[in-house]
Amino acid sequence: MKTDKSASTRQGTAAGSRRRKGIYLLPNLFTTAALFAGFFAMVSAIDGNFQAAAIAIYVAMVLDGLDGRVARLTNTQTDFGKEFDSLADMVSFGLAPGLVVYIWAFSDMQEMGWYWFQLGWLAAFVYTACAALRLARFNTQAGNPEDKRYFRGLPSPSGAAIVAGTVWFFDDMGVSGASMALPTLLITTTAGALMVSNLSYYSFQDIKLNERVPFTYILGVVLVFTLIAVNPPLVLYSLFGLYVLSGPALAGYRGWRKYRERRA
Repeated sequence: MKTDKSASTRQGTAAGSRRRKGIYLLPNLFTTAALFAGFFAMVSAIDGNFQAAAIAIYVAMVLDGLDGRVARLTNTQTDFGKEFDSLADMVSFGLAPGLVVYIWAFSDMQEMGWYWFQLGWLAAFVYTACAALRLARFNTQAGNPEDKRYFRGLPSPSGAAIVAGTVWFFDDMGVSGASMALPTLLITTTAGALMVSNLSYYSFQDIKLNERVPFTYILGVVLVFTLIAVNPPLVLYSLFGLYVLSGPALAGYRGWRKYRERRA
């Protein structure tokens, strides 16, 4: 009996080990969908469909936000999921925006001269490299006891949103990328610099979806969705533009408050 019991115990342990070697399907489905959206954005940009490319990047942002929430709500967080999510983010929010903005605005800068053409594709590379550095820094600091209410540096999805939003908004207005090359170059490099900066950005991680909220919060959500439905490229571009500016604004406010305290 003891032998049979120990044998069954070993079999159960082996079966449990085999189960633990698997991955959770639900959160990784969202991550895979976000990766697909990023790849679709690059394919659409190559085909010249820039609005579809920008929309795909925004879709990847939504899916990227869902996979983490789903993993936490279902208690299916794993190291594999974290690494897979980081690689998908690099494609969707690093490579895809860099390629989209290069094809839309910077590829025609060779008509302005060799120097400007080199400056254009280097700006796209700088953005992509900064996105990679931002993701690597976020992964290495994931376990540090910092204030979870704030991100250190502009999050890569928001950087992608402002770059893709520039393409979507002006392409929807009928403005060509070639005529917007210089402003887009400034926006792209600034987004990259903010991602690797030490500025604080509100993370929204302290918002609990499973807790009661005042009724006015729901009205605010309805209002936001209504405004987005009226003019998606304008409203989304404006919202993310305000979020990008919130980092320097918060840093300026904190510096001013410290100055007042020293004077007092």
